[in-house]
Amino acid sequence: MITNQEKIKIWQRSDIDGFFGLFTNNLTNLLVMAGLLLTIGIPADIALGTILPAVGLSIFVSSLIYSAMAYKLATKENRNTVTSLPSGSSVTHMFLIVYLIMGPVYQSTGDPYIAWYASLAWGFIEGVIELLGSVFGERLRKLIPRAAMLGSLAGASITFIAMTPAMQTFYLPYIGFISLIIILLGWFGKVTFPFRIPIGFIAIVIGTLIGWSTGVMDSQSLFTSFSTLTISLPSFSILRIVTGLSEAAPFLVSAIPLGIYNMFETIDNIESAEAAGDSYNTVHTMLADGSTSILASLFGSPFPTAVFIGHPGWKEAGARIGYTLATGFGVLIITWLGLISLLLTIIPIEAILPILVYVGLVIGSQAFQEVENKYAPAVVLAIIPWLADWGRTLIDNTLSAANLNATSIGFSTLSNMGVEYRGMVTLGSGAIIVGMLWSSLLCFIIDRRFIRASMVGLIGALFSFFGIIHSQAVGFNEGGELALSYIIVAVIIVGVHFLNKNTNGGITYDKKL
Repeated sequence: MITNQEKIKIWQRSDIDGFFGLFTNNLTNLLVMAGLLLTIGIPADIALGTILPAVGLSIFVSSLIYSAMAYKLATKENRNTVTSLPSGSSVTHMFLIVYLIMGPVYQSTGDPYIAWYASLAWGFIEGVIELLGSVFGERLRKLIPRAAMLGSLAGASITFIAMTPAMQTFYLPYIGFISLIIILLGWFGKVTFPFRIPIGFIAIVIGTLIGWSTGVMDSQSLFTSFSTLTISLPSFSILRIVTGLSEAAPFLVSAIPLGIYNMFETIDNIESAEAAGDSYNTVHTMLADGSTSILASLFGSPFPTAVFIGHPGWKEAGARIGYTLATGFGVLIITWLGLISLLLTIIPIEAILPILVYVGLVIGSQAFQEVENKYAPAVVLAIIPWLADWGRTLIDNTLSAANLNATSIGFSTLSNMGVEYRGMVTLGSGAIIVGMLWSSLLCFIIDRRFIRASMVGLIGALFSFFGIIHSQAVGFNEGGELALSYIIVAVIIVGVHFLNKNTNGGITYDKKL
């Protein structure tokens, strides 16, 4: 029985540092999000008037849930040292949704609303996957090799997250490169700046000062933005999701591994929080992630919420319960008051893009750092389909700008110039799934778990047959030849298994499935 019950505080003075850091993190993500949406052609009334307010709502609800969980834990354990879980929009998914769903659908249809609806359908499905993860998430975590999950995401981060922002960063190097170096010094070099001001904030401020002092920024746009400030509220709609399902169908399968990845990331972060002294319920946390992601899609945002990494760091900095709640409220205010559009006329995009390069570096390197050295080839193998997809995207965009396409030029003509376009399409279609399948296959081969490797081959055959991978269209017998190839691969691996089952040669028999 607890005696001398301590009065649990929702807000402590030490929450100030945590709030400033987490709020700056979320604000940076919102600025990047707005920039990405506007860059691919999503109109401002959709991006700033509906999507971002819905993002603000989902983050606010998420912060309420995690603050309540922290308060409950603090009350249960009778201590004021509990730190609530940090949360916000999933950074990884932010780029993938924009570049791999909204962008392609917009290019193919020319309709930004259809692109938006498709992304909402995708986000809704992923939220459902996250909810289901509360039931079988741990089982999947045991089945899928970590190198396959992280390797495929590394491919996405290197190509679609880091490469284009890196090029844009050097378009105005006196802004972008300087901001990048500040970020590298702080987040990789662990350099502490005066007053412990967050590194991302410093990089943006310095980049902004350079932008205004060199005439890059336009004061007229700033004044116009001031005059057009309006309150923007999210709107509930199921019809948008239903409408987007048809366009999102070819991409829906990618929601499965990304939803699984979000589950794994949440589980990892819960384990990290427990190691720091705060033990949160895994099922409750995953239910919160999934439900707030679904909430976001219903109100107009395709971007799922997630538990952020870094709980031990915030705890060490003194953050407790209130910092997460205050962050959610702050995000709600700036998104609903339309302040993001104003900030974009103040801050040059080149000052923000280096943060994307950093994110790409972290996600890319994580795949190698958090797996055994023997799985490094499997990580590289998972990246290759992403390189093919990225190269095809560049070619398609270039030809489209000249009112051409690969078919009109001729595949043989491109091949004669060293551009294997058909191979790029086949290899890169469904890159995230292809990367995971190939990487899983190699991981099981490395571990000599041949039955599991053959099962991966059969899964590849199934996905290929219906065009989920290696095809730009989903349907019956869309990839029959490739399906047959995967079946042959599975048969060969099973043959290796039985040929070496009872031998003492270089290959050993794995009794585990």
